[in-house]
Amino acid sequence: MTELILQALFSGVLIGSVYALVALGLALAFGAMRIINLAHGELVLLAAYMAYLVESRTGLDPYFAIPLALVVVAAASYALFLLVDRIKDHRELNSLILTFAIGIILTNAILLVFASDVRTTASPFLQDAVSFGDVFAMRSEIIAFAVSLVLMGALWWWLKSSWYGRAVRAVSSNRGAAKLMGINPTRIETVSFLVAGALASFAGVALYTMSVVQPATGHALTVKAFIITVLAGVGSIPGVFLGAILLGVTEALTVTLASSALQELAGMVLFLLVLFLMPNGLFGARARRG
Repeated sequence: MTELILQALFSGVLIGSVYALVALGLALAFGAMRIINLAHGELVLLAAYMAYLVESRTGLDPYFAIPLALVVVAAASYALFLLVDRIKDHRELNSLILTFAIGIILTNAILLVFASDVRTTASPFLQDAVSFGDVFAMRSEIIAFAVSLVLMGALWWWLKSSWYGRAVRAVSSNRGAAKLMGINPTRIETVSFLVAGALASFAGVALYTMSVVQPATGHALTVKAFIITVLAGVGSIPGVFLGAILLGVTEALTVTLASSALQELAGMVLFLLVLFLMPNGLFGARARRG
């Protein structure tokens, strides 16, 4: 039993790192524009299917699909931004409805093109097991974990040190004041959507190499990203990572100790507990009064 629990914890950390990449894109768009992009999971799914397309047509490893995924998802993200940016009244609610509808359109488009079959990588190299004492993982899971750490570190540096990163934080804090300081909010919001799309591209390719994907996966990823954002609290990259790890571990332990049928339920229960007990998230700052 101890070995099973250790394996579940290890597997939960690995899948949680990919969840973190998915959630970071959603959190970044929310921070810059104060909207929840309900089509973000479908953008991740689109990248995953680009990996499948390259592998099935060329026989190359899925990682060679990253440039194609970046271009396709960036184009989709930009088109999505143009639609959302046209909303001027009741932006939060109307953009929620719009992105939900776009997510449904993307899911059905993927279903029409790629059918409903379950897809995953056929690369023996990526599916080979790597052992670490009493626990093991696929080589693709280890690579995905390392890439996730690098990308999260790069995003943290970008937000803290680059001009565009500081501009994103300024627009997120006060859009009007940022505009008075010479920042173009529309340009910054565009950059935020494109960076979120880049994160979705890497997350989608990583997900394809270590798990299975199907057209319904996109909606499930959006729900997980939203749960992680609530767990983390707005504006905390380390919080997103730890929240994603917590969700991944919770799901893995539920599958090991109970049933795989309860995996999604466990995540929702965790979400509701944090929402009721800690409305600002596990790592979010308290709202200012006055």
